[in-house]
Amino acid sequence: MTAKEHLFIVFENLIKIKSECSCEIFSECGVSDITVKQIGYLKAIDEHGEVTFSSLAKITRNSKPTITEMVNKFVKMEYVYREKCSDDGRIFYIRLTEKGQRIARAEESALLRVIEKMADSLNEKEIETLIKILEKIR
Repeated sequence: MTAKEHLFIVFENLIKIKSECSCEIFSECGVSDITVKQIGYLKAIDEHGEVTFSSLAKITRNSKPTITEMVNKFVKMEYVYREKCSDDGRIFYIRLTEKGQRIARAEESALLRVIEKMADSLNEKEIETLIKILEKIR
């Protein structure tokens, strides 16, 4: 086996572990059938904070009716809720529920779990060496 083939296998295993961690997080949230696109919408809501229907339509490059349909679905799934603007009652903000936040941040959380597994498997010197090696990759 060449070094590149071995590296491929090692990284494939890391990706598998990260995927398992993501699945655990989704399972903890009671989610079994969410799409990558839906996760992307939840991430957009999470990243932009004060998101209205119009701003989410612009961010995601969708029509307002598409966003309304998606938000209605997310409300039923308990991923988001609508909050009326205190200054203008015609405006509603789309807010993530705790469940929605956990899903939006699942990839980050999964990566943190992988890092925890790595930290549990390596001593401090090995961790420092791994960091130095990975920092060289650009």
